[in-house]
Amino acid sequence: MAPRKSALVTGASSGIGRSVALALARAGWDVAINYSRSEAQARAVAAEAEGLGAKALLCRCDVAEDAGIRAMLAAVDAAFGKLDALVNNAGTTTKVRPGDLEALSVEEWDRIFAVNVRSVFLVTRAALPLLRKAPSPAIVNTASIVGLRPGPQPLPYAASKAAVVNLTKTLALALGPEIRVNAVAPGWMEGDWMKRMLGDKYEELMARRAKLTPLKRVVTADDVADSVLSLIEGNRFVTGEIVVVDGGFSSST
Repeated sequence: MAPRKSALVTGASSGIGRSVALALARAGWDVAINYSRSEAQARAVAAEAEGLGAKALLCRCDVAEDAGIRAMLAAVDAAFGKLDALVNNAGTTTKVRPGDLEALSVEEWDRIFAVNVRSVFLVTRAALPLLRKAPSPAIVNTASIVGLRPGPQPLPYAASKAAVVNLTKTLALALGPEIRVNAVAPGWMEGDWMKRMLGDKYEELMARRAKLTPLKRVVTADDVADSVLSLIEGNRFVTGEIVVVDGGFSSST
């Protein structure tokens, strides 16, 4: 019987990270579930993953801090002995409007880049020894459509996701041929993240976006997880690519 595959998913207590962790568990993988503050939600994800037959490891860690990341990977090593996949999904943003430059503090800018960009480098670097123990390891990063084209998102968030796009391509070059590195770039996704961004206009604006989308709905976290899983389990000759998950909206506007 082949050994079970294992993955680390950062920011896995909710949203895309939760869906990815559960998709992997459903596909027969063991999962390390990283979270920073939302312990109750992370425990619920772990319980659901275990209900699907997975071994679930809870990893509380601020992915912007190297010492905590090193400790997290040591725990993953002790639990799984290797990593077949790493999903760099943790992210944060601000509510400051794109045009309100004076309202954005340097501290907010730095924190967003620390979580959204620096973490991709730090977690990837710490995970390399475990990834290299696997026969066909893969890394998938969570970018965003606003990292590829302008959109109504806060400036540091959009800029950080553009950095993730570039880092994905650069890492693919640096880590090949042993490790494939790709990213997903979701469009407007239903759920709490966009509710916080759009406020009381959420229903109206999401309905408008769905109407303008060829597939006639907005993205869900499960849609993104499907693409992540396909990049991990298939697409063996694909690396350095950014897979847009937006139902065709960006190609039709």
